[in-house]
Amino acid sequence: MDDTPCRRFFLEPTQLLHRRFAALHAFFVEGLSAQAIGERFGLTYHTVRSWVRDFRAQCRAGQIPPFSPNRTEGDRVTLPRSSRPGRKNRPRPTAVKSA
Repeated sequence: MDDTPCRRFFLEPTQLLHRRFAALHAFFVEGLSAQAIGERFGLTYHTVRSWVRDFRAQCRAGQIPPFSPNRTEGDRVTLPRSSRPGRKNRPRPTAVKSA
């Protein structure tokens, strides 16, 4: 039986939460570096480091991670703007001082 599509589901996650789970698993369980994880999943080093930082903070705070199945509305975690999918960091306007 050809299990290639099944293997691809785990090795090439496409949905954001699935990719985040796989990347964090690779970091904490497999012991891979952020650089290696980025290369495996098509992420930047900084994205992986941000996900690791946020996950550690959630664990320290006793919050349920966003990909856990038994979440309730009160357990919702709001990600910082820089971690939200589809948003780009835009330069903020600065005031110009006149002489």
